Amino acid sequence: MAWWEGFDSTRLLIAPDSGSNGSNPGRLLSLRHPKSGNPTCYLFINNGELQELNWSKQSYRSWFLGNYVSEDGGIYTATPVDPVFILLPIFEEARMKKGDDDPGKFRQLEEIIFVSDYPGYQNLLNVAGNCMQVVCEIKEIGSTKFFRLDDSKVLAWLYYKVSKLKETLPALDQNYAAQDEKNTLSDTVSILGEYVKDEPWLKLLCSRLNLELPNATKKAPDVEVFTSYAESKHGSTSTNDLLQEKSSKSTRTLRSGKQGSKKAKMETESRNIKEMFSRASRRGR
Repeated sequence: MAWWEGFDSTRLLIAPDSGSNGSNPGRLLSLRHPKSGNPTCYLFINNGELQELNWSKQSYRSWFLGNYVSEDGGIYTATPVDPVFILLPIFEEARMKKGDDDPGKFRQLEEIIFVSDYPGYQNLLNVAGNCMQVVCEIKEIGSTKFFRLDDSKVLAWLYYKVSKLKETLPALDQNYAAQDEKNTLSDTVSILGEYVKDEPWLKLLCSRLNLELPNATKKAPDVEVFTSYAESKHGSTSTNDLLQEKSSKSTRTLRSGKQGSKKAKMETESRNIKEMFSRASRRGR
């Protein structure tokens, strides 16, 4: 069964704890995926943290949630993502460059994050003002700040990401510790390449690291990132409509049914996660 089937069924989502009273659970935002540009669903926590939603499933699995049995064995997880990755494409477009030698224009932050058909970006105004300073030139005129993406700062930021991830991989998987440094570096760039467009950033990064771009392209993981083709009126949906009060912890104690030996199955189609969870929530009220 595909992940969108059975909208009226309860689903399992592992997400950050919203607090004891659950009054500030965050919102679901429909934003453009930084690599593909497709509409993708993200969870925005009110403390300013952005999380991407992933789905994976094994055959012959169900979940025991209190006295309820969820026949759908899929698991939905919210994991942190650096908002710079998400905002990088729209800041690149906002420069309105006329050529390779043109650095582009300085723009106000409110103009940059105004993206047609994606009002969810408006929720990231304060986040963008803080995090994008690391990759942008900034000019201040009076109390107004103007931002322009800076190529050298973007490459320095990407190089830092590669260096930190390259240090982390051997600790996560012994296979990385056993292989040579160049292969580990290529794998590291491949992981970052899932969030960065080939042109211009991945190509420039590979050039700096003396890597061939095709060698930095690997298979995607067996996990699906939620895509969303519908948007609410305000570009976001409260997770009060998403999460049911089944636990006060970010991780829940679960018992799984019989597990198959198959790997998590990728689905090629997708539907709106917000509609799926909101219907399940209304049914449980």
